[in-house]
Amino acid sequence: MNGRVILVDDDQTMCEMLEEDLGRRGFEVRWFADGEQALKEIAGNNVDVVLTDLNLPGVNGLELCRRMKESRSDIPVIVFTAFGSMESAIGAMRAGAFDFVTKPIDLGLLSIALDRAIRHGQLQQKVAVLSKALQESGRFDDIVGESDVMRRLFDILARVAGSPASILITGESGTGKELVARAIHKRSDRASRPFLAINCAALPESLLESELFGHKRGAFTDAKSDHDGLFIRASGGTLFLDEVGELPLALQPKLLRALQERRVRPVGGGAEVPVDVRIVAATNIDLEKAIESRRFREDLYYRLNVIHIPVPPLRERGTDVLLLAKHFLHDIAVRSNKDVHGIADPAAARLLTYPWPGNARELRNAIERAVALTTFDMITLDDLPDKVRRHRPELPFTSASDSTKLLSLRDVEQQYIEHVLRLCDGNRTRASQILGLDRKTLYRKLTSGEEAEANQSQTGISSPKK
Repeated sequence: MNGRVILVDDDQTMCEMLEEDLGRRGFEVRWFADGEQALKEIAGNNVDVVLTDLNLPGVNGLELCRRMKESRSDIPVIVFTAFGSMESAIGAMRAGAFDFVTKPIDLGLLSIALDRAIRHGQLQQKVAVLSKALQESGRFDDIVGESDVMRRLFDILARVAGSPASILITGESGTGKELVARAIHKRSDRASRPFLAINCAALPESLLESELFGHKRGAFTDAKSDHDGLFIRASGGTLFLDEVGELPLALQPKLLRALQERRVRPVGGGAEVPVDVRIVAATNIDLEKAIESRRFREDLYYRLNVIHIPVPPLRERGTDVLLLAKHFLHDIAVRSNKDVHGIADPAAARLLTYPWPGNARELRNAIERAVALTTFDMITLDDLPDKVRRHRPELPFTSASDSTKLLSLRDVEQQYIEHVLRLCDGNRTRASQILGLDRKTLYRKLTSGEEAEANQSQTGISSPKK
C-alpha cells in the first residue's frame, strides 16, 4: 500500500472513479461528500494525505485546510482547483494546503502529487519523533548530548544542583556554560526564585560595581535614585557571574567580602545589606595562571571554586555534533518558517570531522546560515560555511618529519578508519556512510587491521601507529 487517502468531494461519480483508479495504483482511498464528515474520520484514524475539492457543502475546502492546519498539521492536504484558477490555488496554499491539482484531473500527476505529499508527511512525523526524543532523553533541561562525556556531566549536575556551595564552571567560549548554570538553578531548591546573570567583561569597573552591589542616590553624577544591585535583586535565587576571570582586580576583594560575609555595601551607602544568593561563576581562561600573573586573587578563586564543573568542547563529544545540529535545525526551521528537516550525509560527515573551535555557538551559526541558504528540504554540503566545507582533518601521520615514522598506506587507511569510528562513538553504520564503504567492507578492513596487529605482536614487531 502506497498510502491511506481521505478523498472529499460531493461528486459521487468522481469519487468512485478516483477510488478505483488510485486503488489500482496502490492507494487505500476512503471518500466523503462533505468536509465535516471527513474531519471526524481523520480525527480518529491513521491518515497519510487528504485530497479535497474546494467547493463543498458545509465545511468547504479552504475551511478544511485551515482546520487541518490547526488540529492535524502533520497530515498534508492536496486540493482540486479549476483549470487556470490560480487565485483559488494561492488561497488554498495560504490556508495550509500542501499542493494543488487542476481539473480535469490527470491521474499520473495526481499520483505523483500524492507520493510527494505522503513522503513530506512521513518526514514531518520523523521530525516530531526526534523533537520528542530530544525532550525525553539525551538532555539535561536545555543541554543536549548523548556522548559519554556529556552523560558524566549530567550526572555531576544532578548531584550538585541541590548543594548550596559556590560553583565554578570552566570551558571554552561557546560550550554552553550559561546553559549549565541555568540547569543547575532549575534543579535546585531555589528554582522558584530569580536567576540573574552578568558578564563581568562587558562593563567598566565603576558600572560593574554599581550593578553588582547597588548604589545610593548621589553616590555619583548620574545616581539620581537608589538602585538595588544584582546581589539584592537575586535574593533567594542564583547569581551567575559570567567571564569572572575578567573581573577588575580592584573589585575582587569587594566580591570576596560579599561571598564571605553574605552582605553587600551599596556604592555611597553607609550600612551593609544582608543577602542570600547562590553564586555560580564561569570562565574560559585558566584562573590558576591568572593567579600566577597576579591578575586574579587566590583567595577569591578558592571561594568561587568550591565545586568545579568543566564543560567539554564540542570536538570531544563525538556524534553529539549531529544531535545538536538537528536540534538547532528544528528550532531554526520553525522560527524561519522553512521546510528544512534533515542533513544530507556528505554535510553530516563534514560536521563530524570539523573541529568546531567556536563550539556549539559556531555550530548553531553554521546551521542557521545553511537553513537560510538551502533551496532543498535538507542541508547539503554546499550550504555549509566555506571553512567547514573545505576542512580536511589533520591526522598524526601528516606532520611526520622523520621518514622512519612515516606509515604504510594500509596503516594510514586503518588509522583514518579508527579516527572516524572514534568521532562516531563506535557507530559503524554512521562511520561506513562517512567513509563511503558498505558495512561488510568496513568490517573486513577492521578485521584485517586487528589480525595484522596481532601478527606483529606475535613476531615481536611493534605497530608503526603505536
